[in-house]
Amino acid sequence: QYNFQCGIIGIVSRANILKRDWLSLGRDTMTHRGPDDAGEWWSADGRVGLGHRRLSIIDLSPAGHQPMHDASGELSIVFNGEIYNFQDLRAQLITKGHAYRSHSDTEVILAAYREWGTDCLSHFNGMFAFALYDAKQQVLFVARDRAGEKPLFYHQDDGELRFASELKALLVDHTLPRCIDPEALDCYLAMGYVPGERCILKGFNKLLPAHALLFDLQTDKSKMWRYWQLPELEVVKGDLDEVALLDELEHLLEDSVRRQLVADVPVGVLLSGGVDSSLVTAMAVRALSKVKTFTIRFPGHARHDETEHARLIARHFQTEHIELEGLSATAELLPRLARQFDEPMLDSSMIPTYLVSQLVRQHCTVALGGDGGDELFGGYAHYSRLQWMQQNFGLIPLPMRRGISLAAGKGLPVGFKGRNWLQGLGVDLDHDLPLIACCFDPTTRQRLMTTQKAWPLTAEGVLRSRVPVHADLLQRATRMDFSNYLAEDILVKVDRASMLNSLEVRAPLLDYRLIEFAFGKVPSHLKATQTEKKILLKRLTARVLPPKFDRQRKQGFSIPLDVWLKGGPFQDLFSSVLLDSSCIFERGAVHGLLHGQTRGRSNSERLFALVLFELCRKEYSVSI
Repeated sequence: QYNFQCGIIGIVSRANILKRDWLSLGRDTMTHRGPDDAGEWWSADGRVGLGHRRLSIIDLSPAGHQPMHDASGELSIVFNGEIYNFQDLRAQLITKGHAYRSHSDTEVILAAYREWGTDCLSHFNGMFAFALYDAKQQVLFVARDRAGEKPLFYHQDDGELRFASELKALLVDHTLPRCIDPEALDCYLAMGYVPGERCILKGFNKLLPAHALLFDLQTDKSKMWRYWQLPELEVVKGDLDEVALLDELEHLLEDSVRRQLVADVPVGVLLSGGVDSSLVTAMAVRALSKVKTFTIRFPGHARHDETEHARLIARHFQTEHIELEGLSATAELLPRLARQFDEPMLDSSMIPTYLVSQLVRQHCTVALGGDGGDELFGGYAHYSRLQWMQQNFGLIPLPMRRGISLAAGKGLPVGFKGRNWLQGLGVDLDHDLPLIACCFDPTTRQRLMTTQKAWPLTAEGVLRSRVPVHADLLQRATRMDFSNYLAEDILVKVDRASMLNSLEVRAPLLDYRLIEFAFGKVPSHLKATQTEKKILLKRLTARVLPPKFDRQRKQGFSIPLDVWLKGGPFQDLFSSVLLDSSCIFERGAVHGLLHGQTRGRSNSERLFALVLFELCRKEYSVSI
């Protein structure tokens, strides 16, 4: 009995909490995360309050209700996500004398904490965010999964700590300040997301992936620590046994998919026909006799159509294949997505992700996806380009390259094809990484924010501080993307868009054993070179997928935003939001971006970033 996808919220305080109504209000702003059940609990001394929304996958018995307490009444928990190895842990803990009143993975977390304390985290294989209150120790224990699949926001001030799965749940209390953090906004304008522990609102934070936090109610002090990190790459002496490496990859992926297929409700696979989703499908049919696969196409947009590739895989494995036709995205959807995402994010593929989730939810409650494959196994095109750049420009003195970088920034307009790559030449590729996916460079950010005094250009410094220390360029790039782009963009997009439709999406490739395998055992030459990408994973496709499978195809999940901005509702919405008198961005700079878009420059995603920020800001009445 999994509890699965849920919304959690809570507060702990050194003093008795008198104002309590916001907890249930905040909990119910997340009804989409758990439409099947709701719970609330307050400690006898009035210093701890926990709330929960539940999406039931296997059972909705009272035994699985949350907040959940152990038999002693000393431990209380609210939990979002699932522990895939909970049945193994349950059996192990029974041998140590632990008894159970339910079959839920939530109760296993309580028993694991009782047995191992905060070290219980090293035993969990899953995606999760939970908060556990230990009344005897007078501490709140909060933790997030290793990759960051499940979210957790918190606000700590004046002797109390508040937390929730979504920022909107905390914002129902209007006594909390809601003011933009300038450094976070600068990062957003540069990177397209707010990185790390920062939050777009001053005074709020996100708990980092693979981190835990302990709040002591007696001292109102908190301690945060990282409980897991990417392993160092093992240096193999002698010849590398590539066959053994491929065997291990196949075994790990098969076991991960098998564990994540457990459910008593219909489970499907999101099948694009690409490498990752096709491999997940291949492993799913080994575990189940009947597998449902889903593919979506958008009429009128042939370049985004993946149906033929998906059909090849579905026919080969004889899955129950369902082809869904996506409705045309309407501009009215953006304000709704802005409300759901809380923090703005530059990724217009949130639109098709939402539409896919909406359609798939009509057929099943759980779906497996292929997220993580690109970061773990070197699938992005920029990995090859970076290596090419290092080889071909590495001999040019860095000062000269920096000159080219500065000239490109000053002489080429924003949105000019190749501008970001030319600006990236100014970076030392032996130790650093360029921000190839830069949204707005420092000069453009200053132009956008001229209405604000002394705008802080801090994003580049934040970015440099997050670059992993590694001599190998590809190791540096993939580790950077795992901790940043994957955690702050991809996983946020999937969580918010799917949960808005009460659909659970799981990522078998993000089983921590596969993550450790990819970063600890797979050398760079088996990930990506200047001419090849995702090398080891593609060798697995040769072993398990049909011969006609196209291993070289790489197609991102996207929408024709540039076409939509040529006229019609999207163009009207973007213009009305960005040219409104209340817009914080400087009108001349905005006009320049809009004009550049009409002249064929690549500004559609940049404009999307500004629009989503303004929609979020207005939705939550945020000041700057």
